[in-house]
Amino acid sequence: MHVRVNDFVAVMAGNEVGKTGKIIKVLRDKQRVVIKGINLVYKHTKPSQKNPQGGRIQKEASLSAANVLPVCQNKGCKKYGKGVRIRKKMMEGGGKLRVCVYCGSEIVSAE
Repeated sequence: MHVRVNDFVAVMAGNEVGKTGKIIKVLRDKQRVVIKGINLVYKHTKPSQKNPQGGRIQKEASLSAANVLPVCQNKGCKKYGKGVRIRKKMMEGGGKLRVCVYCGSEIVSAE
């Protein structure tokens, strides 16, 4: 998958198009991601010991991973602050780096 937890991503399709946020959960088996503050839905809950009032709870719903792109953080990039495609670059030690297609800078996860 092209995105990871803690990546800063831009939504490219759907009702939330144009918004950006940080990934808080990746559902690999379903190819979906949950982004903080994006795609909010109401969950209706019955009264319980934890929540004796019951009511509506607002929470984030998942989006398709195909609808999000990582954001380039390189200020010299022509797509700075926007969603960019990535490519994998082989490191000398045998690992892979995710780099921006436009400027070649590394895409890093925000901690």
